[in-house]
Amino acid sequence: MGLGVFDWLMIAAYFAANLAIGVYYARRASGSLREFFLSGRDAPWWLSGTSMVATTFAADTPLAVTGFVAKNGIAGNWLWWSFLMSGMLTVFFYARLWRRAGVMTDVEFAQLRYSGKPAAFLRGFRALYLGVPINCIILGWVNKAMMTVLVTSLGVSQGAALAMLIGILAFTAFYTTLAGLWGILVTDALQFALKMTMVIVLAVFAVQAVGGIDELKSKVVAMDSTSGLSGSRLDFLPPLDSAWMPMITLMTYLCVIWWSTWYPGSEPGGGGYVAQRIFSARNERHGVLATLWFNVAHYALRPWPWILTALAALVLYPELMAGKDRESAYIRMFMDENVFPVHLRGLMIAGFAAAYMSTIATHLNWGASYVINDFYRPFVKREASERHYVIVSQATTVLLMLASIGVYFTLESIAGAWKLLMVTGAGTGTVYLLRWYWWRINAWSEVTAMAVAAAVSIWLQRGGPAWNSDEPREFAYLMLTTVGVTTAAWLIATFATRPEPWETLEKFYALSRPAGPGWRPVAERLPAGEAVVITDSLRQQFINWLLGCTLVYAALFGLGYLLFKEWKEGIVLTVLAAACAFGMSRSLSSREA
Repeated sequence: MGLGVFDWLMIAAYFAANLAIGVYYARRASGSLREFFLSGRDAPWWLSGTSMVATTFAADTPLAVTGFVAKNGIAGNWLWWSFLMSGMLTVFFYARLWRRAGVMTDVEFAQLRYSGKPAAFLRGFRALYLGVPINCIILGWVNKAMMTVLVTSLGVSQGAALAMLIGILAFTAFYTTLAGLWGILVTDALQFALKMTMVIVLAVFAVQAVGGIDELKSKVVAMDSTSGLSGSRLDFLPPLDSAWMPMITLMTYLCVIWWSTWYPGSEPGGGGYVAQRIFSARNERHGVLATLWFNVAHYALRPWPWILTALAALVLYPELMAGKDRESAYIRMFMDENVFPVHLRGLMIAGFAAAYMSTIATHLNWGASYVINDFYRPFVKREASERHYVIVSQATTVLLMLASIGVYFTLESIAGAWKLLMVTGAGTGTVYLLRWYWWRINAWSEVTAMAVAAAVSIWLQRGGPAWNSDEPREFAYLMLTTVGVTTAAWLIATFATRPEPWETLEKFYALSRPAGPGWRPVAERLPAGEAVVITDSLRQQFINWLLGCTLVYAALFGLGYLLFKEWKEGIVLTVLAAACAFGMSRSLSSREA
């Protein structure tokens, strides 16, 4: 079960490559905050998009998917597949708007769209709230997952694993502070290539260990026939009104959560590190293509190696997959010499380190950008050199690293932290979507949405009905109630308070040029010689959104059918995906002409 000399050499080579990239980009990153946090706004679409995919492929991701498949089959992944519809909104409705805004962070947007003390409060509060506690919760659960990997794969004690974790975390913080976003983008590309290669290799060996695809399918079907589950774990869609996904819960995911709920990496309208990558892109076109590539790779290409390995683990380790520690079965797969070649273990562990480091690096840089650009610079020390702000940003990155270690010790459950963020952000998504397209929304709309969503969700869980978010139906009741109350509250606050000053609205409208009727009162106030030319079309954006969602879901399930040798369904869906891609490409090309 241990690692040999060759394994450690592979791991050392991986770390050396990351360090070399950090050193190479160090001088460029130290020039200004624009370079340190946005790579000089000169990143190509494929690099920005790949970095988004790498960030969302953390050390806990394959483990979580293994747990979904073990408990609820392939269809268990609808818990995150449903967010595709939000991601495609970002591609076609918001990526261009974000790039036009010219801000450094999505939090800075508050003082571009709004004015006065409410806007300043909103910017400063969101900067500290998202940049420190929320960011550290995310870092904490990623640390927790990596600890599981280290303990299980290396067979070391918790203390030894913690020392290793701190070492990897410190190394990541070092090259992140050294190289800024350029270094993160390039190391993300390296890390994504390594970890995707290794999970594909593991999936191939895992299926072979079971006896091939046909044998895998027959054994899973045989297990399901005696398990008492409704449907089969090979089904791509959840059984209607099943115990783990009642109809009301499924409809909540498919019809409500994706547009109404703030969640890191899946923010309605884009935000966080997704927005940061859009800001770093060379122009609007590169921003759109980056987010499009991210959604295609994230939802359609990445999941199947994890799913196949998880299904093989069901057959090889049925007792482990039936227990509470089912997620660790993924690690056991590549540590089992009867499944995975011994001489590839080092590369597999390096792949997990890559998954961990890509997420950690992004969150450290992104969190520091909030703290410095949106709190320290505007409210603490306004007049200083760019070099000063870069140095303070580097120090903040280190402090966030240390804070994330502290949060790790307080987290009892990764799933608990995940659901905490989801329910406290329920109902805020409508504000984030409409603030670009409706002039009447003001700073109090956002403040009210954030405060009411947090208060209502906490009350529904701790007092009142005391709904349990772990129970599917109660989770749906919790989300629907919070979304409804929060939406009503921010609408009341919007009409009960004054709109933003006309001057602020006119400047924002002229800069972002949003399509649709929502800005008509502002457009009518502009002098004839200052009329804003709108180049976007809501109708075409909606068509592209439909094409994009169909493309990804068709590619996702078409690839699945082909892997399971169900050729007819696989070919039909693949052709459908290709047709959608052709339609989108024509639309995007004609717009750029």
